[in-house]
Amino acid sequence: MKYKPLNKEQFEALHQEFATFLASQSIDKKEWDEIKATKPEVAEQELDVFSDLIWEGVLTNAKFLEHFSKNHIFLFHCQELFVQSIVIKSLDASVDFLTKNGLQWVSDNLFTEQVEMHIGKKEYEEERNSAIFNLISQGAILSDGQLYMQINGIIQK
Repeated sequence: MKYKPLNKEQFEALHQEFATFLASQSIDKKEWDEIKATKPEVAEQELDVFSDLIWEGVLTNAKFLEHFSKNHIFLFHCQELFVQSIVIKSLDASVDFLTKNGLQWVSDNLFTEQVEMHIGKKEYEEERNSAIFNLISQGAILSDGQLYMQINGIIQK
């Protein structure tokens, strides 16, 4: 398995896609139920292959990621050969970016001495999708990129 198994909720949400995946291997519901009952290791392998296929599609299409913590915001733009990043850090330890007030504070103070901003670019040290998966495993979430583009647009002026 290249990534990690989908959780129960994800499998339930992708029930139709999984049925199509099984059908593409000529496995119908009756046969799938039999495999689960008599060959659980084969069923597990099928679930793993399906999970990897789903992850591969999601990661291939991923363009932007965000990771918020109490005093940091990490914004990533995932290009083909490298990832660009904007890291925003509050120098005021009382600010919490995980709250609405904290987000308002960063908006009001983005270009003051209270905020450090770092811009970076890094080539992938591993295969692109694996690198993106590692960022997600560390807490990043997929994003539409609106915040990244907004801040990047201000910085580039």
